[in-house]
Amino acid sequence: EIGVQLYEACAGTMKKLGLELGGNAPLLIFDDADLDTAVETAKIAKFRNGGQSCVAANRIYVQNGIRDRFLDAFAKVVGEMRAGDGFDEASDVGPLIDDDGVAKVIEHCDQALAGGARCLAGGGEAKGRMVAPTLLADVPHDAQLSCEETFGPLAGIIGFDTMEAGLKLANDTPFGLAAYMCSSDPATIAHVSRHLESGMVGINTGLISTPHAPFGGVKMSGLGREGSHHGLEEYLNIKYLCHAGI
Repeated sequence: EIGVQLYEACAGTMKKLGLELGGNAPLLIFDDADLDTAVETAKIAKFRNGGQSCVAANRIYVQNGIRDRFLDAFAKVVGEMRAGDGFDEASDVGPLIDDDGVAKVIEHCDQALAGGARCLAGGGEAKGRMVAPTLLADVPHDAQLSCEETFGPLAGIIGFDTMEAGLKLANDTPFGLAAYMCSSDPATIAHVSRHLESGMVGINTGLISTPHAPFGGVKMSGLGREGSHHGLEEYLNIKYLCHAGI
């Protein structure tokens, strides 16, 4: 809604416009993925900065052939994570930014559990603005945490059968800032990365931001790019000089 207002405000006076409007990033984990890599990717993509990131993996789709092994391994990792003071080296995630942020995470968790999801790690009541890193399995594909950006340390796992089914779920959103995938098959990587509807794709990694690469999305996730020479172009107008000689 804010993005639409900015588009309308600038269009009437022909202002050049660059917008980064957040996202609802999917993470696709395929049967042929390396398990350790998949767990590390999910941990970073989901829980970095306590999940308070515009490129956080908001929806985690795991192919059914690897799902049980992934859930066992990821539940152990999430269960060992600790929410606490950001200045305490023992803390894995810090506080959420405000009370509304806490309420949103709790709402998403409770709504998924009411819809049949299972809590494998974390959960419980928030302590002030501290919310324990939480892992849910068997999340309905239409749960709030799948449709809305959670912006907190809540990971929901949804299973899928085929590559095309996973892509359909991943692209079923009006947003397209970042997406992630884990696979060890070059053909799968090539096909899925081309067909994910997002401006950026992390392949076997949850760390995608770098000043050397363009940062931005497609669909309702923004307009233009930040970073690299592509980002500089958002602040420039091309001037063409046609010189016929002296």
